[in-house]
Amino acid sequence: MTTANGTAPRALCRADADGRITFELPESAAGDPEARVLLRRRPAKGDTEPEEHALPLEPADDGRLRAVLEPKPVLPEGRWDVLLVRAPGAGPERLRSGPRDLRALLDGHVREWTAPVAVRVPYATKDGHLALRTWLRPAHAETGRIDVGERTTTVTARLHGTEFTDDGLVRVRLRGGRGREVAVTPVVDTDRRGFAFTVDHGELVGTEPPETPGYWDVYVLPAAGAAPIRAARLLDDVAERKHSFVHPAARVGSTTVRPYYTVDNDLSFDVGPAR
Repeated sequence: MTTANGTAPRALCRADADGRITFELPESAAGDPEARVLLRRRPAKGDTEPEEHALPLEPADDGRLRAVLEPKPVLPEGRWDVLLVRAPGAGPERLRSGPRDLRALLDGHVREWTAPVAVRVPYATKDGHLALRTWLRPAHAETGRIDVGERTTTVTARLHGTEFTDDGLVRVRLRGGRGREVAVTPVVDTDRRGFAFTVDHGELVGTEPPETPGYWDVYVLPAAGAAPIRAARLLDDVAERKHSFVHPAARVGSTTVRPYYTVDNDLSFDVGPAR
């Protein structure tokens, strides 16, 4: 990736509701007919080589070049850099982010999604390059309204790709806490997909207030013995909401309890000394 951000080509991007992503570049960005847009997944722990997907660049009607990422194949979960390979054998160059049309993603939370739930959201990195955030989950619990009170927090959510049975549960589990968790019985809608659950702040704090911050992750078990589903908010146009969707904290003695979204848009609780 040899091109500096100031001289790299700028790509326009459009996302469709079915997962199709269209990239457009100026015609001058590539003079070779075999130029490609390359998607490269940032290595995860244990990866030996980054996964890549090459997309052919073809002339568009408006004199620009266009590459299309179709809904299939489904991309593994992660963060993908969007690169340009100008010619066979040329080194890949990171593309700068131009305008991103994500209007089709705004109402994703009101649609019904089938399993597996595959989500793609284009975004601009902190240094202005174009990237793609993807999620791929066997089933999904999409969070909605979060109401933080003095003693409890109530979350509304909806299942996609599965539904509740009569013995479904929500578990709030202390990360690295050797199995410490709080079980909550959800209030389930008649369609067995919509639900709400209320977390008692005192149960997270416990009888001995923590001396250091602890992080409690929210999982949904639609049925007894079912694989836990991480509660998250994925079905819109926000690639990372940790710092843009900030919820208030409730105080329990010398401890604060605050729901928050992780860097992966998963729902958790931050429980620790008031600060």
